[in-house]
Amino acid sequence: MNTQRSGLLLLVAALSVTACARAPQPAATHAAQSDIPQTEVAAQPQRLLPSVKVHKSATCGCCQLWVEHLERAGFTVEVHNSEDLNPIKERLGVPYGRGSCHTAEIDGYIVEGHVPVQDILRLLNERPAGRGLVLPGMPAGSPGMEMPDGRVQPYAVDLILPDGTTKPYALHGRRG
Repeated sequence: MNTQRSGLLLLVAALSVTACARAPQPAATHAAQSDIPQTEVAAQPQRLLPSVKVHKSATCGCCQLWVEHLERAGFTVEVHNSEDLNPIKERLGVPYGRGSCHTAEIDGYIVEGHVPVQDILRLLNERPAGRGLVLPGMPAGSPGMEMPDGRVQPYAVDLILPDGTTKPYALHGRRG
């Protein structure tokens, strides 16, 4: 029995080393992340990205997937779990009726909802006059809300203007 046990331990150790030596494989739930231009993602470690403070529920899985979307792009994310996000949304100026399941603060802007990283990078590069970006609800196929078949529900990310109104900033998914 001792010889069998030793052999089993060696086999487990060998498999562990083999598994660790393999390149990481993307998870199936992140298949739609190909919407991030690889040139932008690859370029991010070259420049200093501001840190992101994300307010979310501790039990929200799609919020955590969105955090991972930002981290893969090179952002450092500080997560603040809260069961009542409404006071945070009010304090930051998320327009009424335009909320989602998480709110982020980044370099003087707010980012509400499952906004793709390329829209955040554009915001930080262009620095438009406004409070930030908003993507109400949880559209299928947006970062953190990926569909197994890769389908993306058409959705619009809006810029929150200084007066609290919004205007279209980016469109995603196929139309018509």
